[in-house]
Parts: sequence; structure tokens; C-alpha cells
Amino acid sequence: MFGKLTLESIPYHEPIIMVTIAGIILGGLAVLAGLTYFKLWKPLWTDWLTSVDHKNIGIMYIILALVMLMRGFADALMMRSQQLAATAGLNGGAGYLPPEHYDQVFSAHGVIMIFFMAMPFIVGLMNVVVPLQIGARDVAFPYLNNLSLWLTAAGAVLINVSLGVGEFARTGWLAFPPLSEASYSPGVGVDYYIWALQISGLGTLLAGVNMITTILKMRAPGMTMMRLPVFTWTTLCANMLIVAAFPILTATLAMLSLDRYLGFHFFTNDGGGNAMLYMNLIWAWGHPEVYILILPCFGVFSEVVATFSSKRLFGYKSMVYATICITVLSFMVWLHHFFTMGSGANVNAFFGISTMIISIPTGVKIFNWLFTMYRGRVRFEPPVLWACGFLITFTVGGMTGVLTAVPAADFVLHNSLFLIAHFHNVIIGGVVFGVMAGLNYWFPKSFGFKLDPFLGKVSFWCWLIGYWLAFTPLYILGLMGATRRMNHFTGHPEYLPYLIVAMVGALVIFAGILATIAQIALSVYNRKKLADVTGDPWDGRTLEWATSSPPAFYNFARTPHVHGRDAFWEDKQEGLPTAPEPAYAEIHMPRNTGTGVILSGIAAVLGFALIWHIWWLAILAFAGAIVVAIGHSFNENRDYYVKSDVVARTEGAYYKKLGTQEA
Repeated sequence: MFGKLTLESIPYHEPIIMVTIAGIILGGLAVLAGLTYFKLWKPLWTDWLTSVDHKNIGIMYIILALVMLMRGFADALMMRSQQLAATAGLNGGAGYLPPEHYDQVFSAHGVIMIFFMAMPFIVGLMNVVVPLQIGARDVAFPYLNNLSLWLTAAGAVLINVSLGVGEFARTGWLAFPPLSEASYSPGVGVDYYIWALQISGLGTLLAGVNMITTILKMRAPGMTMMRLPVFTWTTLCANMLIVAAFPILTATLAMLSLDRYLGFHFFTNDGGGNAMLYMNLIWAWGHPEVYILILPCFGVFSEVVATFSSKRLFGYKSMVYATICITVLSFMVWLHHFFTMGSGANVNAFFGISTMIISIPTGVKIFNWLFTMYRGRVRFEPPVLWACGFLITFTVGGMTGVLTAVPAADFVLHNSLFLIAHFHNVIIGGVVFGVMAGLNYWFPKSFGFKLDPFLGKVSFWCWLIGYWLAFTPLYILGLMGATRRMNHFTGHPEYLPYLIVAMVGALVIFAGILATIAQIALSVYNRKKLADVTGDPWDGRTLEWATSSPPAFYNFARTPHVHGRDAFWEDKQEGLPTAPEPAYAEIHMPRNTGTGVILSGIAAVLGFALIWHIWWLAILAFAGAIVVAIGHSFNENRDYYVKSDVVARTEGAYYKKLGTQEA
């Protein structure tokens, strides 16, 4: 009746896992008790879970990302400490994690950090900022936006369920065959991987379609494409990559599913398949995915550098064209991930050269940021510190990337810790620093008060110093021949000093994560002291700063008209209104809906049923999803009009606060 699911599926014999599960259960019970005690269930449902407001959805994406950051970093600490303990001779050189547990940990770390930390963080920033930057009242498809969020959350739930029910994949974060085929991974770990990514990937694809449509069709009058803020440009290009690349991931995982469930042979040599087909497909998605992550962060740095330098961004057009070049070239470099697989010298040479070429538009961007700061009155607030740390760290990562783009060098370095150091160099130095800059920069827009600057600086310095301590030794170990994907380095005592330094670096980064959590908590506590009633705490240049903080649910009482590139900055030079207008029109807005939450909950149940081969439950869940979707299509009560007097009262309250502040 329950397929493969038995009581033995719960890992009672793993004390680390059981303690973790107990902590999660107790934490969940505490949250439920708090919601009940403070009578927050109704506002949680009406204002958040069912919300179609892009700002609330963006905030929930970011909350999910921060939660998964803690989970993913716990895995990182376990990996680093296991390698150190084993190399130091603990337990006869075996360390404290069994090999099968370690393999699950390092697979989960990569999956969580890319799919459920970095992606939700970036999509969250897009949701909060882009409609405001282009003068829109919401995204093009508000219901799909809600559904996208909860499908991503459903995938994250499945990943975390694998911690306590069954196991996770032991295949690495991209599940290469033949290791991921049923003959080598007969358990449910790879199935958890497949269905978590399929469900969350569908949410990401829907979000990509939504954001592209929003940017192309909902811009304010006068906002031509060459007047778009750079963050909006990078968002547009990243979402075009999502729409082009994520169907490849979906098809690849579908073929792997057919191999595992129905005995197909897409990727098994004994049945006429080819594992290299999987390699090409997964990296044809995988390398554009890197740019899906980094391009929006380039946009964040562009906004931060221009705002805090009090200057127009240097070389706006070259920045836009460089972004477009990266978008196109990102689909022409995937084979550099497997130069060692025997494609031949000519193929390797083509992809090596294309990889070097893609570094050129990235270099253009770096010089644009430096020239923007040159002779500017730079204010070193936390967002700027993250930008400066990025310029140094990411540039080094780019140079090591160009080095590994040389096929001959890659043959030596490919399977070593050098590659791990390079990857984290660009992901931490680019993506993590980017989303942290964005968090500090746009937090006051979302909540009406700044984040504590001191703890923000503490977090930055811990991340910067911790990164270099944690990964510089890995560059050295890679050059010494240390192999990646190992849980121990028996017989190599010379590695121990470097692993000790790397462990210290990981702990320093952990201190940076704790500083961020403390920063948010302290800022909420001191929110009156850190309050911003102007809506423009940084003297911003783009339209999101033209609204109150937090913005009204309708964003703009009147649709703004754009006359230049830095729309809000130019309006400020001409003088902003100091009183509400005498009359406002009604505003058309979408209604909240619970369909996204319900469908995603059903999707999680469907995924669980497919993982454990509980076919009756899978059929019921699929039928339930169809019924809910059809039922939603008959709901015609999807929108309403905000009365003009409500708009007038809301705007009046904002201008009253503004006048009090100025007085």
C-alpha cells in the first residue's frame, strides 16, 4: 500500500540526522505555537500565503532563501569538518561521517545552495524591485507569481523531507549517470532529487515567463528599452535564459526518470544509450544557470555603485550590450565543463576560446563600475562594501576561470579542489555578495526601516575574510593534487595545515551568516530608530525610490511618466510634489488567491508519492491538482477596483509623514 515506504526508511541509526530532525520538529512546533498564541493565522493566510502582491511574494522568496542558506551551510560545515577530522586521523582516518552519509551531504549542499538559496534569493529581489523600477502596479500574471513561489517551496520541502524519510542522492549536485541510474542508485535518493527539481523548476520557468512579460509589456509611459534601469535589463536577460534553459533541465530529468522508472536506456550504455548525452544536456542548462544567477547580481551592483557614488552609471549602453553579449555567449561554452571527456582537440579549442571571449563583456562591466566610482563621492554604506568585495573577489575568480578555460590546464586541474575553489570564488564573490548587497540596499524599501549598518559591516567582513581563508587553501591543495568529491585524504598529512585554515574560514563565514540574522533581528527591534519615512533613504536614482517605504499595495497612485534614464533622480532635480494631488482615479488590482498554495501542496504530495512508488496516492494527487486547476479557471472574481477615496487617504497619510519628517 505504501510502496517502498517502511518504518526502516527513517534513519534511526544516524544520531546526527535524528538530532537535526528533532530540532526541526521542535522549531516547527514553536512557530505553530507562536502563530496560535498571537492569533496570526488569519493575517498569515490573507496577507502572505495567498498574496499576489509582488512585494510580499518577493519577501517570502527571500525568507525561503535565508532558511535554506542555513541548511546548506550546515552541510558545508559538516563536509569541511569531516575532511579535516579524517585527514587528522580521527576514527582511524575515517572521520565521523560514514561515506554514504557524506555523499548525501555534499550532494544536498550543492542542490540547496543553487536551487533553493541562490535562485529564490534572486527571484525574490526581482519580484520586490522590478515592477517598482518600471512603474508597474504588479507583475503581468499575479496568480502565476504566487504559484511559482509555492512550487519552489514545495521542492524545498521535498529536499528537507529526504533528511528524515529515506535518503538523498549520493551522486553530486548534478546526478551524473551511470551513478544516478537505478542499477547504481537503487534507493529513493535520486528520486527525491528528480522530483524536487522538477517541481521547483516548473515554478522557476513560470516566474521567467512572468517577468519577461512584465518588463516588455508593463513599462511606464516614456520608459523605452534604453531607459530601463540596469537591474531590470539584467533581470530581463536572466529570465530569457531561464525560459531557454530550464526546459532542457526538465527534459533531461524526465529522461533520467524514464530510465529509472520504466527501464528506458537514454543514458545507459548497455541499452544503446550514452551517458555523455546527459553530460551535454545537463551542462547546456548548467552553464546558462550560472549566468541566470550572476547577471541580476551585476544589475544590483550597477544600482548600488551609481546610487552611492551620486553619479550616473558610466557607460550605460556598453553595460546593456555587455549583458546581451553574455546572455548569448552563455549558451556557447557548456563543454568547458568536460574537456577531459574526449571530445577532441578541435571541439575543446572552440569551447576554450568561446569561454575566454565571454570574459570580455564581464571585464567591460568591471571597468564601468570602477569608472562610475572614480571621482564620485562614494558613501561606504554596507551595500557598497559588498560591491567592493565583489570587485576584488569576483575578478580573481574570473581569472582562475580563464585559466581553466585552457583545455591543457583543465586536464590537470579539472578533478581537483582547484575547481571547487574557482566555482565558489565566482558564486560567493559574485552571487552571495550580490544578493547581500541587494538585501541591504532594498530592505528599507520593503519594510520602511534600514538594516543596522554596524552588523551589516560585521557580516561583510566575516564573509570576505572567511571566503579567502576557506578557499585559498583549496586552490593550493588543488595544485598539490588533492582530488575533489573525497571524504578523506588518507596518506596525505601534508594537506592537514591547509584543511585547518579552510575550516577556520568556514567558521568565519558562519559568523557572517549569524551576523546577518542578528542584523535583521536587531533592526526589527530598533525599527523606530532606523525608520525611513521619505521612501528614499539612499538618495536613489530609479523609480522604486519614488514611492513610500514600504510602498502602498498599488505601488503608484498615478502611473509615472519617464523622461530620462535616471527617472527619479531627474524628477528630484525638477522638484518633487510636497502634497497629495486633489483627486485620484480608481486603481485596478488583482485579488488574492489560495490556489497557488493548494496546488503546490498537492504537487509536494504527488512528488512524495512518485518517489516512494505509492501509486494510488500519486493518482489521487494528480487528479486533485487537475480538479483544483479547473476550479480556479471558473473563478471570475479575480480583480477589483481600489476606490479613489482609499487612494487619497493612503497618499495623504504618506505626505503627512513626509511633512513631519521635513519639519
